[in-house]
Amino acid sequence: MSTLRITLRAGERIFVNGAVMRVDRKTHLEFMNDVTFLLESHVMQADDATTPLRQLYFVIQLMLIDPAGAAEARALFDRTYPSLLAAFSSAEIRSGIQDVVDLVHRERNFEGLKRLRSLLPLEDLVMQGEGVVMPEIKPIARPVVAMGAR
Repeated sequence: MSTLRITLRAGERIFVNGAVMRVDRKTHLEFMNDVTFLLESHVMQADDATTPLRQLYFVIQLMLIDPAGAAEARALFDRTYPSLLAAFSSAEIRSGIQDVVDLVHRERNFEGLKRLRSLLPLEDLVMQGEGVVMPEIKPIARPVVAMGAR
């Protein structure tokens, strides 16, 4: 059995199996068995879920933070991701979403969040219109028309 060691700074929180814990001083935790957890630095607040991928992140996060409501969050995830695949034309984002879907379906939600975090800068570019390759539009050649002639 492998152990997972995590170091937390004073005042930092960690979400473990639905419980929120805060440490009062720098501490080290060792998880000796399988555990569902999320570090505070990876938690997205509802107000920050302002884009499609951030909303998907928030849904996956709910599966980790609230195990009692994980089935409901999973159902929401399953209803949400197909429309995201259809909405994005970026092959890199679509491939990333599919990676996230595969990870979540294998119950590797933390890794799914990590993969989704890597897509957020790309989504920001798309949302700002910078990551979109627009085809060059050539002006239409118009025939010269004589003015005033009848």
